[in-house]
Amino acid sequence: MTMVQRLFLSLLPTLLLAQNQVPDWVSVESNISYSTHKETVLDILQSKRAETSAKRVGVIVIHGGGWVGGKKENVFDRLCLPYLEKGFVVANVEYRLAGSALAPAAVQDVLAAAEWFRSNAAKYGVDKNKIIVTGDSAGGHLALMVGLTPKHAKLGPTGKVAAVVNFYGITDVQDQLEGEHMRKYAVTWLPESVPDRQELARKLSPVTWVRKDLPPVITIHGDADPTVPYEHGVDITKEIRNAGSDAEMVPIHQGGHGNFTADQFADIYAQIFNFLAKRKII
Repeated sequence: MTMVQRLFLSLLPTLLLAQNQVPDWVSVESNISYSTHKETVLDILQSKRAETSAKRVGVIVIHGGGWVGGKKENVFDRLCLPYLEKGFVVANVEYRLAGSALAPAAVQDVLAAAEWFRSNAAKYGVDKNKIIVTGDSAGGHLALMVGLTPKHAKLGPTGKVAAVVNFYGITDVQDQLEGEHMRKYAVTWLPESVPDRQELARKLSPVTWVRKDLPPVITIHGDADPTVPYEHGVDITKEIRNAGSDAEMVPIHQGGHGNFTADQFADIYAQIFNFLAKRKII
């Protein structure tokens, strides 16, 4: 198969979704409300070919977009399809963006979505002890917050997940509010007008909550990422290990902000599923 053919196949699910279609082997229950806001909806996606006699693994998928943009449909091919092909039940989450509500709303929403999925696990044949969470960029940040936020942070429900798969997520929000790594999306989500801004940024940073007994975390990050510094992934992986918890990193040589090739994505998912298998999640 040529690179062009592989690229086309990788983009096909997105093209189908743009036409309000999905592959015929995937069932979709769309826009289920998990909280009280109109934006707080999720899709449940399942493979019609999956074995249903036993409890399945679930995955919570959170799209990126700097907390200011993006939508759940945009990540079907990259973040949902690989898990559907493995028989996972996917909860693809939408949440409030900065235009609707500033920080910490997005974090509060994804914590609520995770709690909803845990509470409804039996309905969808999911083992609630085998629910993982993943996301890219700001979605990676939010996935880490689902996995790492403690109860005393008082940001929302904090039930345990089995693992976190972090694609180049922001791990230190304060780093993106000022200085050489300042980004417009971060300042838009957490502007200077927000009371106790720096303290809130610290509270919303996954690196703040690193400790022992966390779920396993695997981070995928390009070493030439121009948006979220590569050091964000390196540092949190090191901090988690130093705290006595389980973390691995998959560096992508000369990789940018998610613009990986089809071959790179194939290798990334092979490493992700190996990571999950070693921890007996799959």
